Amino acid sequence: MRFIKVTLLFFAISMLTNCASRYKEIQLNSMNYISKKETSNVILEYKYDLLEKKYAKKEIKKGVKLIAIRITNNSEKDIVFGRDVKLNYVNGHELYVMENEKVYKKLKQSPASYLWYLLLTPINFYTHQTNSYGVQETTSSFPIGLILGPGLTAGNMIAAGNANKKFKTQLLDYNINGTVIKSGEVKNGLIGVEADSYEALTLSVQ
Repeated sequence: MRFIKVTLLFFAISMLTNCASRYKEIQLNSMNYISKKETSNVILEYKYDLLEKKYAKKEIKKGVKLIAIRITNNSEKDIVFGRDVKLNYVNGHELYVMENEKVYKKLKQSPASYLWYLLLTPINFYTHQTNSYGVQETTSSFPIGLILGPGLTAGNMIAAGNANKKFKTQLLDYNINGTVIKSGEVKNGLIGVEADSYEALTLSVQ
């Protein structure tokens, strides 16, 4: 019995430290881009390491990097990102920009994963006292698991769902693929690439 209680206690602690993560919106308009390249009067600025907590862990697990980019068109003609202007790695390797919907599916939190909190439901809280014969007796019990299990499950599923909604909205709002960038205009975007490392990027302008 003691072994079961200890096991449940450690399980509960591990579950409580594995809560849903909030999504911190990426401030592209005020971002300090640390990398910059210019090709044919078109400037590329970009930055990795945008996500936090569970989303950052998903990047590592899924082999996907989310990158913030800023394109400044100082040329004399309008350009279309993905057609007239494309991204490449400076080492010459081809860069494939993922569809933002696919990026979302790869990096989103899984609300269903928090159903494991329901395993806390059977936990009871017992109070004991020693009787006149020196024997410890159980005086009462409280089904604390009935509150913890469903409560933590619902709370984390809702939190994960709300965070995912914000993440998806920002990916859609800053989808730069196929976007027209007029002469003299600046456009910010979020792109996802399948990569395990932080490769330097460059532009090819046609």
